[in-house]
Amino acid sequence: MAAAKIAPSMLSSDFANLAAEAERMVRLGADWLHMDVMDGHFVPNLTLGAPVIQSLRKHTKAYLDCHLMVTNPSDYVEAFGKAGASGFTFHIEVARDNWKELIQSIKAKGMTPGVSLRPGTPVEDVFPLVEAENPVELVLVMTVEPGFGGQKFMPEMMDKVRTLRKKYPSLDIEVDGGLGPSTIDVAASAGANCIVAGSSIFGAADPGEVISVLRKSVEVSQNQS
Repeated sequence: MAAAKIAPSMLSSDFANLAAEAERMVRLGADWLHMDVMDGHFVPNLTLGAPVIQSLRKHTKAYLDCHLMVTNPSDYVEAFGKAGASGFTFHIEVARDNWKELIQSIKAKGMTPGVSLRPGTPVEDVFPLVEAENPVELVLVMTVEPGFGGQKFMPEMMDKVRTLRKKYPSLDIEVDGGLGPSTIDVAASAGANCIVAGSSIFGAADPGEVISVLRKSVEVSQNQS
């Protein structure tokens, strides 16, 4: 069974105090730190790149779960490997022709390969990557259009999660977008075990309590299934 992993989205943190924010999240029970990498091209927003990962890595041993919303993911593999990224999740929409090479290069740089899909992309598109001889180890189902924080959760995306969980019982299935105490049960019962949450954690009066609510929901769902 894939263990529950709660990954606060650092996009919602105070960027001027990134090291302190990372330390605080880990102290409050976060398993991973989710890093949103946007190139201003694949998505309209522009966020952090390898230099920020490298700076943060000096201050934390945490698993840095990097989600690359970029047009040419292969251009970033070497820099992110050097910077100390733990996971490297690329989008299937931009890697249809070269995902085999991409997965191989991600692993060669010591990172865990993951694949993500936008809301409009059918879940079947990632099956070959999970079933490959050299497979991805995580599938990230976007529950909002990638590119900006604070969007509303799309419950209809849970069909993708259910399909994946049924097909791949031990796969790490991550969900990202609009997740918090009010939406977690839907995601957890569908079979998601890696939960990315931004504003619902960082905007809470007690972020540690939110992390614990998210984890509990995943664990309860897993025990029931």
